[in-house]
Amino acid sequence: MRRLAIILSLLVSASLIVSGQTKVKAKDLAPKYQEWLKLTTYIITQKEKDVFMSLANDRDRDVFIETFWKIRDPMPDTPVNEFKEEHIKRFQEANKKFRRRSAREGWMTDQGRYYIILGPPISTEDIAGSTEIYPCEIWSYYGDVAKGMPTHFSLVFYQRGGSGEYKLYDPAADGPGRLIIGSEKMDPFDYQALYQHIFDINPSLALVCLSIIPGEIPHAYQPSPENAIWMANITDSPKKFIDESYATHFLNYKGLVSTEYMTNYMDSETNVSIVRDAVTGLTFCDFAMAPKKLSLAYYEPKDQYACGFLVDVTLRSGEKLIFQYSKEYPLAFPADRLEDIQNTGVCIADSFPIIEGTYQLTVLLRNTTGKEFSLLEKKLEVPADAGRPLLLGPVFGYKLTDAQAGARVPYQALNQKLLIDPKNAFNASDQIAFFYGISGLSEELWKGGYVAILIKGAKPETPFQKNLTVPLGAQPYRAQMNLIQSLPASEFPPDYYDLILSLKDRNGNALDERRGSFALTVQKSIAHPLVASKVFSLANSYLYFYSLAYQYSQMNADDKAEAMYKRATSLNPGFTQKVPEYASFLLKVKRYEDALGLLESIKDDGNLKFQYCLLRGLAWMGQEKYQEAIDSLQQGNRIYNSDTGLLNALGRAYFKTGQTQSALNALNASLKLNPDQPDIKKFVQEIEGKK
Repeated sequence: MRRLAIILSLLVSASLIVSGQTKVKAKDLAPKYQEWLKLTTYIITQKEKDVFMSLANDRDRDVFIETFWKIRDPMPDTPVNEFKEEHIKRFQEANKKFRRRSAREGWMTDQGRYYIILGPPISTEDIAGSTEIYPCEIWSYYGDVAKGMPTHFSLVFYQRGGSGEYKLYDPAADGPGRLIIGSEKMDPFDYQALYQHIFDINPSLALVCLSIIPGEIPHAYQPSPENAIWMANITDSPKKFIDESYATHFLNYKGLVSTEYMTNYMDSETNVSIVRDAVTGLTFCDFAMAPKKLSLAYYEPKDQYACGFLVDVTLRSGEKLIFQYSKEYPLAFPADRLEDIQNTGVCIADSFPIIEGTYQLTVLLRNTTGKEFSLLEKKLEVPADAGRPLLLGPVFGYKLTDAQAGARVPYQALNQKLLIDPKNAFNASDQIAFFYGISGLSEELWKGGYVAILIKGAKPETPFQKNLTVPLGAQPYRAQMNLIQSLPASEFPPDYYDLILSLKDRNGNALDERRGSFALTVQKSIAHPLVASKVFSLANSYLYFYSLAYQYSQMNADDKAEAMYKRATSLNPGFTQKVPEYASFLLKVKRYEDALGLLESIKDDGNLKFQYCLLRGLAWMGQEKYQEAIDSLQQGNRIYNSDTGLLNALGRAYFKTGQTQSALNALNASLKLNPDQPDIKKFVQEIEGKK
């Protein structure tokens, strides 16, 4: 079975993920999961089992089981999972064949175990009991050398004491004497005599009584300890070449990717940078992901290759969701560029505005063509305006190109954009381009200050360094300044380099410092990825401010959120799509009258009619005008009758007006849609108690 590449090189070790979870006991699982654990006893790894026993619900168990079989499928492109079918067949046959001589289920016996692990033997020899030898069976196999098995080996099973189930014979632990009736009369350490005695009775059994390799006679006829190594490799063979990383990260990422993607992780080179844009004055998180694998599909009518990427971005503060969005990146290439694209790969770059604070960024990148996924996780520190100048960067790229006027793309500084390769590796024919930013720049610092740049190599025996001084006054004054540098890579010998930026005043005092690193290789050429990004027109900058308003609201910075909502609305008063979000914020801060006024702007918008009715009803409730609230919420419920938030609000409004049965009807309808609402359950019990 081929090895599947499922290497999730992420931030948390497998042991930490599993150890932090509460494990259930097998006896507490539903019968079908207990049966599955029996079925997989000999092929499941310990890490896989630890994760499975840590799952909290049956849905996750079902997804895990599906993934467990999928990664073992030798031909995943076919509708049949040959490994799974063969394993189930062996398990059922083992139960049937070996139950009759045992008090245990057949799969639990030694013969059942190795039948399940190895399948039917290529040949068997049944040695009936006699007055001198206990009943035995010899099973012969060809071994998988790649899994540490001998090329050819035989297993002996015997009836210990002449009755009961057949046990696996171990040449070293048992010794030939265990096969001989009356061996207590012989010297147990005279292996040559024991061997000869068995040979005289049954030469076939003698050939495998000292070693699992038929005919091998160890030194002094003493069974070799190497048998234990071979047997361990045979026993563990179903677990070899199973990359367990899908299991060790299942607990963290089961909610992010579906089963069809779970077994197809693609590693990526990544970059994340916090950039302050001098044109808009806003702070952006720019990120890039360059998958190390690229699956393409051929589209014959246009003679081109194509793939589609989906980008899902999540920003959290602790457990709290601050911001999220999704984008699609459909890519297509002429057939004659296939080789170039396969050599260089692609880099997906994107950008979003971000507020000050400390966050956890998660980016999920999915190639819908190859059903592959990659993850980027990064802790972000976004500095606030500190009343003093700050440096941001540096950000490296292999080329600078002109940026489109009146627009913004990721990794843009003023009128130029940086083509980024997340590896930060260059060769002598490249330009080492980088930009950095200064925020909070005063006019006094601008007039006399400068940035000192030190680039130094890592080789202690031949240290190379380069110094640059960039006077700030050479650029037009801005409180937020972006600076760009480009140096020929040919100036630098191959090495690893640190780049140190120091912001200094006219007297040479250091005010802030930032570091970055890059590598210069000896290769004649480096295949930099094709960068795919989307252009954002600054005519739509009001969307930036809506994004920032939502983030501030989630962080309970209500004054800043209000300022951003007002700024966004002023930039495009006719954009009504975000009115429900803005109105929800006004409800949150108990500005009910303002919310009602704002909602009038979408009164006649058919696409927003439900939100209009719901939010208007909530605003009336905030003002304790419960009958008006009921009228609006009932109207919304006629548009869409499966919203738990609306039903809960309607139930509370009915209760406030003394309509107890109507309140119970609405609240029970909500619980039917989502039973996991403890507060609503408690409220229903209170109403029923009063009733």
